[in-house]
Amino acid sequence: MSAPPLIPVILAGGSGERFWPLSRKHRPKQFLALDETGRSLLQATNDRLAHLSGGAEHVMVVTGGEYRVQVLEQLPEMPVENLIVEPVARDTAPAVLYAALRVAQDAPDAVMGVFPADHRITAPDAFAAVVRRAARLAASTDCLVTLGVTPTFPATGYGYIQRGERLPGTDLPAFQVARFTEKPDAETAQAFLDDGGYSWNSGMFLWRVEAILDAFRQYQPEMYARLSGAVRQGRAPGGVRDVFPGLQKISIDYAILEKSDRVAVIPAEFGWDDLGDWNALERLLKGEGQNVSVGRHIGLDTDGAILYTTRGDDLIATIGLEDVVIVRTDEVTLVVRKDRTQDIKKVVQQLKAHPELERFA
Repeated sequence: MSAPPLIPVILAGGSGERFWPLSRKHRPKQFLALDETGRSLLQATNDRLAHLSGGAEHVMVVTGGEYRVQVLEQLPEMPVENLIVEPVARDTAPAVLYAALRVAQDAPDAVMGVFPADHRITAPDAFAAVVRRAARLAASTDCLVTLGVTPTFPATGYGYIQRGERLPGTDLPAFQVARFTEKPDAETAQAFLDDGGYSWNSGMFLWRVEAILDAFRQYQPEMYARLSGAVRQGRAPGGVRDVFPGLQKISIDYAILEKSDRVAVIPAEFGWDDLGDWNALERLLKGEGQNVSVGRHIGLDTDGAILYTTRGDDLIATIGLEDVVIVRTDEVTLVVRKDRTQDIKKVVQQLKAHPELERFA
């Protein structure tokens, strides 16, 4: 009996606000190239998944209408019918359900994978091996399988998964999920790291498409009823365009995973970073020096700084600074302490609240 097909779904609708001002409303983080390869985060994600699933024609992308053209430009090999456009952003649960309903139409026996577009993987062979193991587990059970990354530092910007008992009936290194914890404080994150029984929640999942639809029927019956009916309507009145804006804005973690008793985690190491904020650039580019700079920088008594300019001929000069991020773009300059980068979203929200400043968001 042949294995069911693997249909990877890339979530590419995020706004990347914590990477502002490089990531902007009109061109968010997933469309940017942040390393020497020249491939954007979306393109690199698609490259990995197309290799795993047997070709770009098997990869689907969920994005917002404002990013439709950019996705098609960056992924010209992807069939246009594989692009799923959300009428409005409603967080990851409605996006996952919409994609699952679409997958079920053409491949009801498929294993569906969910992968954010803006992650970096430095060990692609190890990643491929883990995804294949997770797909095998998902295909043979009703488990909703998460990929858990082994923590390497006490991160406060990531969610954590506590491992429970080893999953019975399988030779795979998989565990029942005991608990999810969202973005702990520094003391709790250190305790999780010391404990050794926790993984970072990578936001990557695999499941049989029917298993995730069953979970939505059980835990989000109203969302399932409304969106499944809308998908059947297609472009007719009462279709997705009419229904989607009224769906609850909620993540897949809160909507399904934290409620289900069928969630499993496979711990793994594959050089993962979600590039969540500017501190990630330090992990990405850290060399021999005390500072990380993209572009010209002259520093006097400057230590632990992250400096970025979009124009290579520009110069950033610093004196007497420590643990700061300085980002210079054509029309915006950001200066922030490294321990406050999570608050960049608040600045973007303030910009959006003022019409005269909204163009900077």
